[in-house]
Amino acid sequence: MRINPITLTNQNKLMKDYRNHNKDIIQFFDYDPSAYKERLAHLKKRTFQREQLRDTLLSMNKKWDAPTHTLRNIKRLEDDNSVVVIGGQQAGLLTGPLYTINKIISIIQCAKEQQLALNIPVIPMFWIAGEDHDFAEINHIYMLVKERMTKLQVSQHINGKKPISYMNIQSNEVNSWINQLFQTMPETEHTKDLYQSIIDCLELSETFVDFFARLLFTLFPDEGLVLLDSANKDLRQLESLYFKQLIDKQQDIAQGVYETSQKLRRMGYSVTLDASINDAHLFYHMNDERILLKRNNLEEWVGKQEEVTLSTKELQRIAEETPERLSNNVVTRPIMQEMLFPTLTFIGGPGEISYWALLKQSFHAVNLRMPPVLPRLSMTFVDRHIEKILNTYHLSVTTVINEGVNRDKLNWLSSQYDPPIDKLVDQVKQSIREVHKPLREVAFNIRPDIGELADKNLYHLQSEIDYLYKRMHQAIEEKYNHPLTAFNLLTQTLRPEDGLQERTWNILPFINMHGKTFLKQLLKQTYSFTKDHYIVYL
Repeated sequence: MRINPITLTNQNKLMKDYRNHNKDIIQFFDYDPSAYKERLAHLKKRTFQREQLRDTLLSMNKKWDAPTHTLRNIKRLEDDNSVVVIGGQQAGLLTGPLYTINKIISIIQCAKEQQLALNIPVIPMFWIAGEDHDFAEINHIYMLVKERMTKLQVSQHINGKKPISYMNIQSNEVNSWINQLFQTMPETEHTKDLYQSIIDCLELSETFVDFFARLLFTLFPDEGLVLLDSANKDLRQLESLYFKQLIDKQQDIAQGVYETSQKLRRMGYSVTLDASINDAHLFYHMNDERILLKRNNLEEWVGKQEEVTLSTKELQRIAEETPERLSNNVVTRPIMQEMLFPTLTFIGGPGEISYWALLKQSFHAVNLRMPPVLPRLSMTFVDRHIEKILNTYHLSVTTVINEGVNRDKLNWLSSQYDPPIDKLVDQVKQSIREVHKPLREVAFNIRPDIGELADKNLYHLQSEIDYLYKRMHQAIEEKYNHPLTAFNLLTQTLRPEDGLQERTWNILPFINMHGKTFLKQLLKQTYSFTKDHYIVYL
């Protein structure tokens, strides 16, 4: 395995400026991304519910049969000097898109580096967004089927907006879906072990979060990774006081997000969050569904569709007595994370960092500082077969990832004939126009309608040439099916859906080909968090 960094040319303006430490965007954050010592000095002034966190995390992780290294790391939270490197994602089936794996590798790598640099316990922690309710976002993965990335979706249906943590798995449906996935892959020396480990995780899981967590521990058994279900009811008890603070400071939080979003837009940055000063940025749970709240006046909190109306006193009482009936949205989740954990740094993807750019004032509203925000590692995996195709057609992997292969494919096809067919067709059509011109002029002199008939005649002649070109092109594609298939494979592997591999592919095919040691090898590499992207040659 070897790795090479490359530059991405299609990053959005906000992410590009953040990576380049542009002061225009850095002003929206409390720290430079690598200000670890400054952050550590700040954390030493704060206190946390360390014993309660330890007990809650031990109970949670033991439920998933966490490895010894994980349990040992949880106990290290007792140390007042210990800190966490944290990030998270939804509980995607079979871990979801590759960026989830890349994020976990980033968390582990950063924790190792800073533990050596700061000489204190630094714990890698990954929160699972169990409070999210959009099952359609996690109920599938994409697999390469007949040269196309195909969405393969589990057939289990979920009604309503129940949090993922509370969605029970229909094992027979998921089992059938797993069998379908394995039929799309070649059998290797690793297939049987991979299949059995997934089935074992499934059989021991009641919910989709359980399945996700157990599978992560099979993939990362030795790294001390600590998992956290953000919807865990015991955790909610620790959040009770913090929910009360969020309710009390709702106006300041919402005002800060709204004002910052307007400022970012004026500066030319894209803001995907549609913020309002009336947003509560909290969900209320009723009848197994999450209801997004808004503030319609100083004393009333209402559901987005007016499903519920609560006074501030009622909401505060819910936070105190039954906090499991509340949960956070994208604005308050980072604040709650900061209240709970001694966070050395938060590791996020491009979308998350765009959200976090909105939150500085909201953190300050509850007398907190936003932790350093570090962009996660981004990777594309290139196996030997793909590398061979690139070399055969003299293609740059950087160019393919940034721009795709369509232009190179067309140029290659054209080069198979001299002169190239498309140029020859253009020349023939131009010659016809020139030869036909005197006839059209005479026709228009005879009568306008005859002139129009001459124009139609030229159009039909040109159309016949276009039809011939189309048929010739089809025949060429049939003749050169093998190389064109290779170009298509490059597209599906390196730039699927006109985006990065990590946004579409799942880890499953790579482990099937290279085994679980593939992940161990990834963790042994040396990465720089300042780089846009890495090519990993397998």
